[in-house]
Amino acid sequence: MSGGHFYYRDDAIGEIADKIDQLIKSNDSTETNEYGERVGYGYSAQTIAKFKHAVDLLRVAQIYAHRVDWLVSGDDSEESFHERLIEDLDKLAQQRKGGA
Repeated sequence: MSGGHFYYRDDAIGEIADKIDQLIKSNDSTETNEYGERVGYGYSAQTIAKFKHAVDLLRVAQIYAHRVDWLVSGDDSEESFHERLIEDLDKLAQQRKGGA
């Protein structure tokens, strides 16, 4: 089994990022939910920019937590920790550029 030192809580960081990303995407929606409440919150562009920054920071935090977890759990050596950290951060940067 890989990781586990942090009880796989790095996944929770990613889930928070996903939920904030969903708030960003639905912000301008005028649709209503089953309770008749508006789905979008209608936050300002300035607030949405901060939400986007939060998503970026959370994605980086998730990567760091995951890589440290694997290192201290004995799944990675220090050398592979550094290599995989760079790979994961590079992959994230590529996803940001591609809009994925």
